[in-house]
Amino acid sequence: MKNLLNRFAKDESGATAIEYGLIAGLIAVAIITAITKVGTQLQYKFNEVSGNLT
Repeated sequence: MKNLLNRFAKDESGATAIEYGLIAGLIAVAIITAITKVGTQLQYKFNEVSGNLT
């Protein structure tokens, strides 16, 4: 039983999966932030063009 606990304590595969999950989450947050900023600027530009057409 002690040997099993020692192997479990030394196993780092779960930590690697968690790290990859955190990296994927951070990338997703960066993408969402960039898309939101571009979308806001694009909406402003469309409103400006629409206002100039009328």
